[in-house]
Amino acid sequence: MTDQTAIAPALKDILARIDRNQAETGKLNEETRKFVAEQHKLMAEANKLRRDHSFAPISILVAVASGSAGLVVAIVSLLKSMGVL
Repeated sequence: MTDQTAIAPALKDILARIDRNQAETGKLNEETRKFVAEQHKLMAEANKLRRDHSFAPISILVAVASGSAGLVVAIVSLLKSMGVL
């Protein structure tokens, strides 16, 4: 009987340690999931910025073309109002 009574507390300690380890592993897994989700979010944001950066020259060209067209229209209308054209 003494052998069984001595084994029971040791088993309880082992089971308690296993439960603590499982709980800690669960916390680490959840932390890892959060980290991976954050990394995906940051990668998506970086891809968006990279894409926006590649479209910047095109948007500059469109702005210059629009400004030039507006300037030409303004000059033509000024010349028409002055009677030159």
